[in-house]
Amino acid sequence: MSPSPIHKCLKIVYTKTVDNFLLVVSMSLTVAAIVAMARSNTNDLLTDRVQALNHSHQILLMIGLFLATAVTVYIMQRPRMVYLIDYACFRPPHNYRVPSASFAEHVRHVSQFSERSIRFLTRLLERSGLGEETSLPPLSFYIEGHKYSTLEAGLKEVELVIFSAIDDLLAKTGIDPTTIDIVVVNCSGFSPAPSMPDMIVSKYKMRSDIRSIHLSGMGCSAGLISIELAKNLLQAMPQGARALVVSTEILTPNYYLGNERAMLLPYCLFRMGGAAVLLSTSPAKARFRLKHIIRTLTAGDDRSYRCIYQEEDDKGNTGVNLSTDLIEVASNTFKTNITTVAPLILPVSEKLLFALSFVSQKLFKMREKLRMPNLLTGFDHICVHAGGRAVIDGIQRSLCLSDEHVEPSRMTLHRFGNTSSSSLWYELAYVEAKGRMRKGDRVWMIGFGSGFKCNSAVWECIIPASNEDGPWAGCIHRYPVHIR
Repeated sequence: MSPSPIHKCLKIVYTKTVDNFLLVVSMSLTVAAIVAMARSNTNDLLTDRVQALNHSHQILLMIGLFLATAVTVYIMQRPRMVYLIDYACFRPPHNYRVPSASFAEHVRHVSQFSERSIRFLTRLLERSGLGEETSLPPLSFYIEGHKYSTLEAGLKEVELVIFSAIDDLLAKTGIDPTTIDIVVVNCSGFSPAPSMPDMIVSKYKMRSDIRSIHLSGMGCSAGLISIELAKNLLQAMPQGARALVVSTEILTPNYYLGNERAMLLPYCLFRMGGAAVLLSTSPAKARFRLKHIIRTLTAGDDRSYRCIYQEEDDKGNTGVNLSTDLIEVASNTFKTNITTVAPLILPVSEKLLFALSFVSQKLFKMREKLRMPNLLTGFDHICVHAGGRAVIDGIQRSLCLSDEHVEPSRMTLHRFGNTSSSSLWYELAYVEAKGRMRKGDRVWMIGFGSGFKCNSAVWECIIPASNEDGPWAGCIHRYPVHIR
């Protein structure tokens, strides 16, 4: 039964009043003071004012000094706000595209795969939610691709993915690379020497005093870990410092040749992708404001620790094993993360309703079901890591999200596949390319990764994208598409 217009009106009045409590109180006091002054005799007011000035000017001066000192200390101690200046995503060239028919044909010719593995991969691809335009590195086009899985081939993939994304970012922002103070790169499965940050510094001739860090082995949620790391470094540096964050996963060196089903899943789902993000403590030309980052790590539990595990199979082939506990572990870790995120993003009105429901149950022993907070009131857009169809389905059920809420995640999985830590930026780009982002909108990013980790970031939009440039250029008009 739908609520009546009166019920809707009362709900809006309640929400606005509670969420703006301080404003309502201050305005009420101001109006009361004006009314009192209007009713008072003018001469009495002048006499009272002179007496007050004569007897209490010292007290007022002390209070003023105290308040000024308190405000100064608060401003000095408050961490600097971090802003997202802009971001760019790698868009693979058309000749790297791998249609499902080509992928299925390829696995049939890989001599290491058994007939059982071929059938499994073919069925998995049909149900994966991946479309016909996802991309893989060149070695995936060779029948004996493992022979071409060399260090040189991996470095070429690095240069193609991250340099393309950085070039696009620098073109969009007009930033001189020598003004960047921090470089953070996250890539789990490939860690060459010199490191990827060193490659970036060399390519763009950055300063010698730059802070550079490479995060490896952190899984698909490492993109948000990199954002938090960059945020902490920026807050310790002079005002206006800049940080370049690059998130990617290099596939060339991670070629699995065995027949373990749990290790074949990444082979089917992962695709080329990468993103470059520019952060700063200066709000000049900023497009988003970073509100919160919350990290949850459940590696203390053995099931969580081993649910995504790199190891060798019984034939000595190295791969990433995805256990059957993955979905349950992800759900439990996500719930833990939500308990920390919810108080930060929910409006006061929603917190108050939950508190009243909780008190009525515990104190008054009421039998009504505990009213759970509506997380949809805390954000306008959600970007769930496009790790797979099951992951997106699970989050949609847990949060009671509409199809439109998870549309960016499903369409990113369809168009680009699982691009690991960079998938969240493709999803944000989808929202903007669709023209759905508005000034003041809040975006909730959710990343999952080995460990097991669930990381959240909340952004507030300052300036929406002014055009449809980006990874979705030329194809956004075809989305959303129906996925069987």
